Amino acid sequence: MAAITGLGVISPCGQDTSTLLANLTAARSGVRLVPDEVFGRPHRLVAAHIDTLPAVHVGPPGVIVDRSTTFALAAVHQAMTDAALVLDDAARLGAGVYWGTGLGGACSIEDAYRLLFTSARGRLRPTTVVHGMSNSSAAYISMALGFRGPQLNISTACASSAMSIGEAARAIQHGQADVIVAGGSEALLTFGNLTAWEAMRAIADVDPDDPSRSCKPFAADRSGLVLGEGAAAVVLESEAHARARGATIHAFVAGYGNAGDASSISRPDASGQVRAMRLALAEAGRQPAEVQYVNAHGTATQTGDIVETTALKEVFGDHARAVWISSTKALHGHLLGAAGALEAVISVLALTHGVVPPTAHLDRLDPACDLDYVPNVARQRPLDLVMSSSFGFGGMNAVLVFERSR
Repeated sequence: MAAITGLGVISPCGQDTSTLLANLTAARSGVRLVPDEVFGRPHRLVAAHIDTLPAVHVGPPGVIVDRSTTFALAAVHQAMTDAALVLDDAARLGAGVYWGTGLGGACSIEDAYRLLFTSARGRLRPTTVVHGMSNSSAAYISMALGFRGPQLNISTACASSAMSIGEAARAIQHGQADVIVAGGSEALLTFGNLTAWEAMRAIADVDPDDPSRSCKPFAADRSGLVLGEGAAAVVLESEAHARARGATIHAFVAGYGNAGDASSISRPDASGQVRAMRLALAEAGRQPAEVQYVNAHGTATQTGDIVETTALKEVFGDHARAVWISSTKALHGHLLGAAGALEAVISVLALTHGVVPPTAHLDRLDPACDLDYVPNVARQRPLDLVMSSSFGFGGMNAVLVFERSR
């Protein structure tokens, strides 16, 4: 199994792991009305927006990277600091970077189109291509760390960064590297992207009493998802490498499942989710009844939450009503390509602290979502095995199982 020795987050609910966990367990929401400067015209849209960009060093003076890359570099710096990992030149030759993102440098691309169509000169920055490309964040991470080992950029919608962690863990298990930084980043709260999601009719209505309560997974009055932004990173090491240097091991990646629906570009399918969960448990060598907590995909869409409930019942059987399940997207929004990494970090924090964050704003459960979704109030108990699910458009499903460090 791959050992997790470092954690880092930049999220709408906190820009470090302790703040994130405190806000989630207290059900403090990072969702609010989209700032006027982001959308640029009158609107009634909510999102989980990060107001202050973290300070990062990206190279020569004057270099301006995409917003998603700024998030990525900050989260990775935290994770490396948490891991207390220092590698010499020889070790960095074999250390890798596995990263996930849905749209890559979306802000850079939108800025380019805005300049192109609104400026008389229409001259674009010469860095538009390299800062807008999907693997830009992964490239900057590798340059910042000097990691020259295996590199992989994954873009599979909402499953992207969960897959990056799962594939990185497998690479370590197969001896392809002793150290890999994995995770994901996303920054797509732009006029164009928000308008596109609004056109899809997937965005939540603004709660008339409190915009911060607009995302309501598994609730009878849910109305859609809320987009978020940020990044999360983990440092993965072989257990032998981590033990040899005396590292603190937060948890192990015990299992990873990757399965496709092959049925619809946008509608989820329970059978694909079931296969991904079962594959993750099989790789972990564990039974469904051993799982104590599931961080659900739980986007708060009408169809998605019911399909996921159906899948959970099929996988867990009688245990489905005993396992604690929550969707933290109610508080930090849906980070799309970075969602899996953020929720993986949350799952590890739950495991190590023995606390399960609630599904916030769940005042009235949908009768079709009749499992224990930990409504509104966090719960505590010792945890040994937890699961995190990420299900993406295109029917791409990734599930991670984490085990307590021995």
